[in-house]
Amino acid sequence: MKKITSPLPLLGGISVEEFFSEYWHKKPLLIRQAIPGFQPLLTKDDLFDLAGRDDVESRLISFFGKHWEMQSGPHEQIPVKEKKDWTLLIQGVNLHNDAADALLRQFRFIPDSRLDDLMISYAADGGGVGPHFDSYDVFLLQAHGQRKWRIGAQKDLSLVEGMPLKILRNFKAEQEFVLEPGDMLYLPPKYAHDGVAVGECMTYSIGFRAPSYQEFGESFLQFMSESIDLPGRYADPDLKPGSKPAEISTEMLDDISAEIAKIRFTDDDILIFLGEHLTEPKSSVFFTGPEKPLAPKRFQQAAIKNGLKLSRKSQMLYKGKHVFINGESFAVGREDKVSLTQLANQRELDGSDITNISADVLEAFCLWYEDGWLEIR
Repeated sequence: MKKITSPLPLLGGISVEEFFSEYWHKKPLLIRQAIPGFQPLLTKDDLFDLAGRDDVESRLISFFGKHWEMQSGPHEQIPVKEKKDWTLLIQGVNLHNDAADALLRQFRFIPDSRLDDLMISYAADGGGVGPHFDSYDVFLLQAHGQRKWRIGAQKDLSLVEGMPLKILRNFKAEQEFVLEPGDMLYLPPKYAHDGVAVGECMTYSIGFRAPSYQEFGESFLQFMSESIDLPGRYADPDLKPGSKPAEISTEMLDDISAEIAKIRFTDDDILIFLGEHLTEPKSSVFFTGPEKPLAPKRFQQAAIKNGLKLSRKSQMLYKGKHVFINGESFAVGREDKVSLTQLANQRELDGSDITNISADVLEAFCLWYEDGWLEIR
């Protein structure tokens, strides 16, 4: 019998099963005081510092005279506080701040393969990004100040042309809410919404990955190109004279078609592709190993004494005998799988867990530690 989870305060006291069956991909959910007494994890100055870094994805959005303007970071200067109608968006804050990463991990009742990042929006009075829709699910957690949300399940998703943002042409709100710190709004994909700051405010967006099948297809073909093996070279020893030199011959077409038809892929090929694709770090993600890494023996001693944890930038998944981390894949035995899946699920290991791992896994852990994928707790 399937275990029913307990009510989750983060979801307003409903269970994960009820959330999935009643709301996920279906309809919005307003949760008052999802996190009671919530306080911003980063100050305004912290956000501005992040916006000035070239390893942080950020956007500055302004609205004036019925026109939207967007500037991508890094930003050397932020608009003065007195100016209205501007918003600063900082993507992937969880990659740069432990508290933000811990908040994101509270949403792991949804699989890691879907969980994307934590974006923070800092807005001056009247600031927002206009009426729009997202192609993925999103939780909007109010962190500071107030934001007024207008939402609607409209089918007309046509956009205003000539704008740097995807602004809905004919937005029609059906509901309206003002969120206070600790309140949260869940919206399913393509649900139209418009959030406007009421005074200075910060909103945290927990977003989810929803790649297009086109993206998957193109990436899979690129992945398979590295493993295709079609020996031989085209030849036509039985070539005959013809009167149409520009025409591709039926014989050539048939021959090439037959060779390309030999390309095959298996479920295992798709699994390895998917695991590597889903754990591949974004282009803006850079790992930094320790300045003075411990020698393997010292690393083992420190790991057993203190335990290990994944870097907040590391993404680790598994399926069957395959383990995936940061775009790489490994086939592991049954005994090694226990510790590796435990690391993937818990994102850390106690020292007692490390005493039982094989020499091969310990060697891999040491390499991951040197690369900055894994840290000593």
